[in-house]
Amino acid sequence: MTKLIAYTDGACSGNPGPGGWGALLLAKDGTAVLKERELKGGEANTTNNRMELLAAINALDSLQKPSAITVVTDSTYVKNGVTSWIHGWKRNGWKTSTRKPVKNEDLWRRLDEAQARHDVTWEWVKGHAGHPENERADALARAGMAPFKP
Repeated sequence: MTKLIAYTDGACSGNPGPGGWGALLLAKDGTAVLKERELKGGEANTTNNRMELLAAINALDSLQKPSAITVVTDSTYVKNGVTSWIHGWKRNGWKTSTRKPVKNEDLWRRLDEAQARHDVTWEWVKGHAGHPENERADALARAGMAPFKP
C-alpha cells in the first residue's frame, strides 16, 4: 500500500527578514520510496512562522487529487495550530481566546482549506536533530530563502 508523506520546514534570516519554505513529498511502499518531489519558495520580508505555514500549504496544494497524507513538521506552532487552536479561532470569528486577531490568519485560512481536501495526519518531529527527511526539508527551505538574502 502506498503511503504519502510530506516533510515540511520553514526558515528565516532575521525574524522578520528574508525567508524560505521547503517540502519533501514521498510516496512510499513500506520502506521503499516509489517517488519523491521537492518544493521550495521564499519571500523577501517574512517570519519563520509564515514560512512554516506556507511549507505545509504548498505541500497539500501540490496534490492533484484528494489524498491520505501524513504531514511531518518540526513546528509546534503549525502542529498545535492546525490540530487544536484553529477550532477555537474559527468559533471565535478568527480571534484568540483573549479576543485578539489571530496572527497569520490569511495563511491559517489557506491551510484549513488545503487540509479539508485531504485526509491529513499531522506529526511533529524535533528539528535539527538529524532526522534525514526533516534535514532535507530544512535545506529546501534555506534554498528557497537564498534568492531573497542580501
